[in-house]
Amino acid sequence: MNAQRTLAVAGVLMATGIMAGALAAHALKGVLQAGQLQSLHTAVNYQLFNALGLLAVGLLQRQLPGPALRVTAVLLVAGIVCFSGSIYALLADGPRWLGPVTPLGGVLLIAAWLQFAVVMLRHDKGSVQGRG
Repeated sequence: MNAQRTLAVAGVLMATGIMAGALAAHALKGVLQAGQLQSLHTAVNYQLFNALGLLAVGLLQRQLPGPALRVTAVLLVAGIVCFSGSIYALLADGPRWLGPVTPLGGVLLIAAWLQFAVVMLRHDKGSVQGRG
């Protein structure tokens, strides 16, 4: 995923996260049980926070071309889709086999951020900040 695509996906994930949060706050508040509403808020929070991170990764991809940050971006998107997406689907009476997908999404998000940390440690400080 190149920088432009990473930034576009981050924008879509931010928009859909805000939509899911608004839906939870307004339309679903009286429909979902307290535990379900909490799960929905968790999914929204993970989506929004990691989409913001994806936005930062996309901006860094412009300065640090190459495959390393593309891997981070792909892991983040996969993690968001698996973690938040499985929770959304389960709350919408999706198939129960999606239950184990949620922790898989969490593992992908952790892997993304650890991979990001390694990329940052391997790059010269000046190359990340510009000209020094």
